[in-house]
Amino acid sequence: MLSHLLGSNARVKILKLFLLNGEEKYYIRQIARDLGLQVNSVRRELENLEKFGLLLAEPASYQIDDYLLNNNINSKSGEENRLEKAKLMEKKELKKETTKQEKKYYRLNKNFVLYNEIKALITKSQILAGKNFIKSLQKISQPKYLALTGIFVNQDFPIDIFIVGRVNRKKLEKTISDLQKEIGKEINYSIMDLKEFNYRQEITDIFVYDIMQCKKITLINDLSPENKYG
Repeated sequence: MLSHLLGSNARVKILKLFLLNGEEKYYIRQIARDLGLQVNSVRRELENLEKFGLLLAEPASYQIDDYLLNNNINSKSGEENRLEKAKLMEKKELKKETTKQEKKYYRLNKNFVLYNEIKALITKSQILAGKNFIKSLQKISQPKYLALTGIFVNQDFPIDIFIVGRVNRKKLEKTISDLQKEIGKEINYSIMDLKEFNYRQEITDIFVYDIMQCKKITLINDLSPENKYG
């Protein structure tokens, strides 16, 4: 759906990457590798998004690695120090020349006039992906409880999907893998059978408590009345 709206699947993946990791900086080959895209395609989309104003580009910093320069140097003679530093500086300059194009970093421009609208669109697409995930999950299991949190609600949380019930873990891993490809981000999930969930609830287990109290989207809740959560 988003690829039809925004023009290309590559652009959607890149937008999700930046909007779901608003404080991170990325360079071209890193994005291509992580998202499974062609380098030229990534470069073109990044340049377009920079011209559009949603992304900002900045050169990488080529500061001298103090550890490399100083490690064991103090134990050497003055001439050895000078030669050692000269060699490291030469390597640094060579690296700068050969990689300066690839080490151009991009970051999100949160001051862009349509930033909030685009982020809301991406967030809604995450929820839609979660609903599609339900359909796939119900084909391989009968979960009693399913909630989306973490990346699905733009919240920093240890897990993104919480499931209570019996699940074929091998088939679930495939379903999770498909979902990761769809949203372009790694997903952390936790599964508990009903017996374990009830026990942890009885002892006020902090992990379960935090999950139930955090910001989340509850997609399935077939727990017994005494165990129901919002």
